[in-house]
Amino acid sequence: MNVRKFTANTSREALRLLREALGADAVILSNKTVNGRVEILAMADEAIPEYAPAEAARRAAPDAARFTPPAAASRQAAAYRLDEEEEEAPAPAFRPGLFRAQPVFATPAAEPAPAPVAAAPVMRAMPQVQTQAAPVAPAVQAAPQMMAGMPDMQSMMSEIRSMRSMLESQLAEISWSTTQQKQPQKAEVLREMLATGISATLARFLVNKMPEGQNVQQGIEWVKSILARNLTTISNENEILEKGGVYAIVGPTGVGKTTTTAKLAARCVMRHGPSKLALITTDGYRIGGFEQLRIYGKILGVMVHAVKDETDLRIALEELKGKHTVLIDTVGVSQRDKMVTDQVAMLSAAGTDVKRLLCLNATCTGETLSEVVRAYQGGGLAGCILTKLDEAATIGGALDIAIRQRLALYYVASGQRVPEDLHVANKQYLIDRAFKLKRETAAFRYLDEELPLIMAGATGAVQPRAMEREVSLG
Repeated sequence: MNVRKFTANTSREALRLLREALGADAVILSNKTVNGRVEILAMADEAIPEYAPAEAARRAAPDAARFTPPAAASRQAAAYRLDEEEEEAPAPAFRPGLFRAQPVFATPAAEPAPAPVAAAPVMRAMPQVQTQAAPVAPAVQAAPQMMAGMPDMQSMMSEIRSMRSMLESQLAEISWSTTQQKQPQKAEVLREMLATGISATLARFLVNKMPEGQNVQQGIEWVKSILARNLTTISNENEILEKGGVYAIVGPTGVGKTTTTAKLAARCVMRHGPSKLALITTDGYRIGGFEQLRIYGKILGVMVHAVKDETDLRIALEELKGKHTVLIDTVGVSQRDKMVTDQVAMLSAAGTDVKRLLCLNATCTGETLSEVVRAYQGGGLAGCILTKLDEAATIGGALDIAIRQRLALYYVASGQRVPEDLHVANKQYLIDRAFKLKRETAAFRYLDEELPLIMAGATGAVQPRAMEREVSLG
């Protein structure tokens, strides 16, 4: 076989050279781009004597017996015609094998059987073009099913997401390293915020939004103003003491719910007297839980009612509907316990508007507090009470959660004394205290070389648009 090579700048020019040299019936062996030029390997039709009888029979077939390909197949076949002289087109991608320049489609009945000779690979390659032209539509329909059945698709997508996350972290680290060198005051403000316990995501968002040209002290004051604008507190105790209603103190175990309930009860008694207050406890699990609240109630002159389930709670609230304020001390349940859902459902189906106040332990990390809020959120929390303020080394994490979860902060508790150690939340005092407490934890402050790593880890945690919905700058 005499194989010839034709090279040109475009496929149209290469096909023209091929047609002039070998004729329109030449057989194309390959078509590819080499060094920016189109290269076609072809041979004359007479060089394949074994194929001549089959070709003669196919050409001799009547027009009625010939197969008319669909429109899509016709366009595909037209791309391989050598006498195409219309608009310029890129070089078609040919599969390995022999392709006729002018394929003739025939029915299977008109096609003779190939002879089992040495040129069998050539004979197998020629009918392949004919059999692939007709089932174009079924192949297109089967493509989505084939893609859906690929077992490695999920793992591949998982690897792509992992690579994307890695690239985002590395780019964020490089970007912050550049910012740290050009604007060292932002790095210092960021270090101060992280030292308070504020999450890296909120700190990064505020530092990026900080006005240009400010020094460290001005930047810190700007951050404080933004935090104060977004932290919601009650202006005075009239929200509870004057309006009254039914309040349930909820939260995980050991957060100080019973002591907080006793402190609130003492304030209510001091304002309206013991006859206007009622206490209810659902703590039937902890040993001495009911007795602890009963002792507080005895000191205050208030009756304490114990309930076990939703039915008992409905009956108790119906009997106490004449009271000005009803405080419910709930059983402590871990945020990961499924009983949290049952407790929220019981309070929501009590037949009375029960406002739930969540106790947040100021000594816990921001991740733990965020998990607690998500677990106890339910249909909505009326607000929160920050407990154990006297034991916390940093309180920025608790303030961060209250801001981002838009929880109204009612009280802060800073000791065991009843009722002295319960105070109405003052946003400006809490924010100032958060930045003052950081001085006591100087040994745990981040170094300059550690800040880029912290910022890289906070890149994908919360998207900027989501943070803008949580924190208002104006």
